[in-house]
Amino acid sequence: MMGSQQQREEKGGAIRTPKDSIGGFESLHRLLEANLKPDVFQEVSRLLLGFNCGRPLEPISLPEAATSLSEEHDFDLQAFSFHADKELLRKERIVRVGLIQNSIVFPTTAHFADQKSGILQHVKHMVDAAGASGVNILCLQEAWMMPFAFCTREKRWCEFAEPVNGETTQFLQEFARKYNMVIINPILERDVNHGDTIWNTAVVIGNHGNIIGIHRKNHIPRVGDFNESTYYMEGNTGHPVFETSYGKIAINICYGRHHPLNWLAFGLNGAEIVFNPSATVGELSEPMWPIEARNAAIANSYFVASINRVGTETFPNPFTSGDGKPQHSDFGHFYGSSHISAPDASCTPSLSRYRDGLLVTEMDLNLCRQLKDKWGFRMTARYEIYAELLSKYLNPDFTPQVIVDPTMQKRE
Repeated sequence: MMGSQQQREEKGGAIRTPKDSIGGFESLHRLLEANLKPDVFQEVSRLLLGFNCGRPLEPISLPEAATSLSEEHDFDLQAFSFHADKELLRKERIVRVGLIQNSIVFPTTAHFADQKSGILQHVKHMVDAAGASGVNILCLQEAWMMPFAFCTREKRWCEFAEPVNGETTQFLQEFARKYNMVIINPILERDVNHGDTIWNTAVVIGNHGNIIGIHRKNHIPRVGDFNESTYYMEGNTGHPVFETSYGKIAINICYGRHHPLNWLAFGLNGAEIVFNPSATVGELSEPMWPIEARNAAIANSYFVASINRVGTETFPNPFTSGDGKPQHSDFGHFYGSSHISAPDASCTPSLSRYRDGLLVTEMDLNLCRQLKDKWGFRMTARYEIYAELLSKYLNPDFTPQVIVDPTMQKRE
């Protein structure tokens, strides 16, 4: 396994070095577990990860077929189970969800066909491990089938774009049929029916290999190296919720997680699990990463599955950003750390900060309604006054509702 890692680094793929660890550990959770006394660690975990139905989140065992793939192909593999309270009139609604975070395989200077095929063959082992683990719904990271080249502003990377029913969808459809698994396939989409327009799109593949539908990224960043509007603009699919054999799911792609109303809209449409396939780097967003998804899960009474790209991707031509930094050749370190948050404020530990990984999580979807009943957020939300404010805000002559203290002295 070490030889395989060294070989990938020498090839110039996604670099994984100890500097990308947290004090030499793959995650904060593992650092704390190794350095705290068991009773102290349990209390710290309660504060950081919360309790699920009044008790710590339980790890679950996976079959040897999955663990052997993890060992052979050197990817992090973790598994946990969320519970819900037992009900008298409803049966349990147990769903097993899988999240895959992956690095690139070949250098960004390699032939595009080699880069893409290398990633597909590399991710195949994690998809097989998910299938062996009994995963019902699997989600991959944003634009998983290519380097995250949108920082470069070079249009040649558009060659990676493909139709909804293109190469990677067909690749994953075989696994969907083989494992009776719903798969979310986030791609760079080329809309051949509308003048080859490019979108950032998630394709929802049904457990029979059918295409259920698509969702296009609602919010496009213009921050630092995130020059994505060079390639695609805001999506036009609204906030769809897809009713699958395993529950109602939605996809909030990457930057949309910074917009609370985006999360809200998926909840209003009835989502039970919202997936957040992402590509984000440490310096910019890492402190926000464990907070925003967890808050969305709490506020909207659904599960949130957060997936982040992993590794450092170096490009042949240096580029500049709008933040005043000198030109550079990499985007920064994609810190992985994929995890799942529950509506009761509990969450799983994160996958590795620097290694590929598969997170398997079992959940009882009954927990969503139970938390709606407990907190009553929908009943107490006062949507009518928010709608009135938003309606006024959209008018060019909008005036903020500010009440000025009449005793304040006027400033010159």
